[in-house]
Parts: sequence; structure tokens; C-alpha cells
Amino acid sequence: MRIYHNPRCSKSRQALQLCEEAGSEIEVVEYLKILFDEVVLYDLLKKLGKKAHEIIRTKEDVYSQLNLSADSTEEEIIAAIIKYPVLLERPIVVKGDRAVIGRPPENIKTLL
Repeated sequence: MRIYHNPRCSKSRQALQLCEEAGSEIEVVEYLKILFDEVVLYDLLKKLGKKAHEIIRTKEDVYSQLNLSADSTEEEIIAAIIKYPVLLERPIVVKGDRAVIGRPPENIKTLL
């Protein structure tokens, strides 16, 4: 399993704890410290079964500063997440060809 994790986020810490308590081997990816690319983000969207706007944090200041909206294209949102990874909803937990957003953290139980 892999978790796209922000250690400063309580929901992300709770999701990581659930994975650890389940005894899952987990790769922790602190997504604010890595560089995403389009391939990874499109793969995440496919595994989540979601559109780009559904995995973006709309309350972040940069969201409004970039004039993003539900009408923004997939390409615009992906480019924004690449440049400003803080926009990515967290945590995202991936297992094989499936992924869930761990908000609430109990969502990840579907992967355990």
C-alpha cells in the first residue's frame, strides 16, 4: 500500500495509523516534498474513479488565486496540483489498482 501523506494533517495521521494497526506494509509518500507529474496524477484519478476537481482542496487560498472552479479543465487542475501540491486532497491511500481518499480516515478500511 502507498499513502500520499501530510504529517501535519490530523486526518492523514489517522489514516496512516489505521494502515499500521492493520499490519499493512505501507510506503509513505510525503507529497508536499516530492514532484508530481501528470502520469502519476492521472493514474491516481483512474484508481480513485474521480475527476481532477474531486481531489482538489477548494478552500486553499491558491485555489481562488488561480481562478480554479468546477468548470476548470482536467489539464488546468492537474497543472495546478503539480505546481501547488497543497491543493491535493489528503490523504490518498493506494492498494493495487484501487485508491481512496482517507477523508474520513475510515474510508481506507475498504482497502484493508
